Amino acid sequence: MKIRDIIEGKKEWRALVARVKALPQDYQIVYKEMQKYLFKVGPLELTEGTGLISGIIDLFEEGAASGKGVLEVTGSDVAAFCDDLIKDSKTYADIYQESVSQEVSKAMKKVSDKKK
Repeated sequence: MKIRDIIEGKKEWRALVARVKALPQDYQIVYKEMQKYLFKVGPLELTEGTGLISGIIDLFEEGAASGKGVLEVTGSDVAAFCDDLIKDSKTYADIYQESVSQEVSKAMKKVSDKKK
């Protein structure tokens, strides 16, 4: 990654943070919780650009502009809302599950080879 890319990425991130700070307080709280959730379980592409995050902020800006409360936009189960956003994306959890399955398969193969 070039230094110019890093600088541009930081500029984009700061612009997103400024947009979040301009949202009403309830939207900011939910956004921060969603961000934590997505960074823990979220899609791999979350760290490769700002598309998903920017889309969430767009949605929140539209909701706030129309006078809706944040839970009217997301629904009361915010984690389920996040899961719907990333349902077709490969996540870190998927990679971990695959690696565990591979390790179990290797171990079982070793055991069966020893029995022969």
